[in-house]
Amino acid sequence: MSDEARRTEGFKQRTRVESARETLLDAVTPHDRTERVPLRDADERVLATDVGAARPVPHYQRAAMDGYAVRAEDTFGASDRSPEQLRVAEDVGPGTASRVHTGSELPPGSDAVVMVEDTDRQGDSLTVFDAVAGGENVAPVGEDVEEGQTLYEAGHRLRPSDLGLLKSVGLDAVEVYERPRVSVIPTGEELVQDDPDPGEVVETNGQTVTQYVERWGGEATYRDVVSDDEDALRAAVEGDLDHDVVVTTGGSSVGERDLIPEVVDELGEVLVHGVALKPGHPVALGRVADTPVLMLPGYPVACIVNAVQFLRPTLERAGHLPTTDPPTTDARLTRKVVSDPGTRTYVRVQLGEDDEGVTATPTRASGSGVLSSVALADGWVVVPERREGYDAGETVAVENWEASR
Repeated sequence: MSDEARRTEGFKQRTRVESARETLLDAVTPHDRTERVPLRDADERVLATDVGAARPVPHYQRAAMDGYAVRAEDTFGASDRSPEQLRVAEDVGPGTASRVHTGSELPPGSDAVVMVEDTDRQGDSLTVFDAVAGGENVAPVGEDVEEGQTLYEAGHRLRPSDLGLLKSVGLDAVEVYERPRVSVIPTGEELVQDDPDPGEVVETNGQTVTQYVERWGGEATYRDVVSDDEDALRAAVEGDLDHDVVVTTGGSSVGERDLIPEVVDELGEVLVHGVALKPGHPVALGRVADTPVLMLPGYPVACIVNAVQFLRPTLERAGHLPTTDPPTTDARLTRKVVSDPGTRTYVRVQLGEDDEGVTATPTRASGSGVLSSVALADGWVVVPERREGYDAGETVAVENWEASR
């Protein structure tokens, strides 16, 4: 479609969300940059290689209980009625026992531990009231982790418990993928950073998207506002093509000042322009050279909705991050919500509770420019394309899309 036709006809045809996302992700190539980071800095990073155990855990036979290390055969037949008598010593040999604590190395010559509650000690004399078998109450070498065992495969996203395990097997650093690098370029000559005059708007989209990039596992570069000028927009996009993803905010629709889709189409290709979702249908998705370019709408809520639907999966693909689904809460709608047929609608709701359980109440302010409607919501209800809405009283899934993982 020519620029003139686009501005005259608008979005007569809108691509469905799943199709638009698939088209975009087909244009995303995962980067291959890696770095070695210390364990203390590796939480939530993604392994670039398989990781195995350089040593077993435990690396020695250890007592699994407080008690006395013994030769199991010296306790055979011991009972409350017929206890065995042993002598307490440092070393374990026939007829002797040595005091141990949970985690202590098992003394040479011993092969079991009698729990302290099954004994009675008087000086160096130990009465044993229960027999133990060989290996009883003993943690063998490699019980937790065997030497050479593969612990995690490449692509695994590390958690604090993983890092503890890796430290226990002797590692102090791991090879991980670098975080995907994202350029965030807010556009619009009306934008200012603070103290707006009439006709000016405080820039929030770029800051919001930048912080989502960081939360979602990327590394963001937050650029200065670029005016609605083709040359300035072209220079801004071309200057950041060394990033894994370029994101612009504002100027993605069909007005006279919505220039960014034209600029991207001149430099590369606009793959999708206009998606069947609400709020935020004037999103554009493109590629320049090998860099995906996401052109998000300027209205704050529309910007956020599209960032969740398209930017997050792009980051996951580019940075080898595992795909994630937001947690959901089942709730009963307190009011009817409507949606246009063929459009996926994201209805912002606040959660509550009454005598019948958890409730979801649509926010009163629902416009795509009303940032408070999403900032003060607990999540949103997704109305699929096949539905024209949900009736009051229906149970719906409320997506907590803002959850980090």
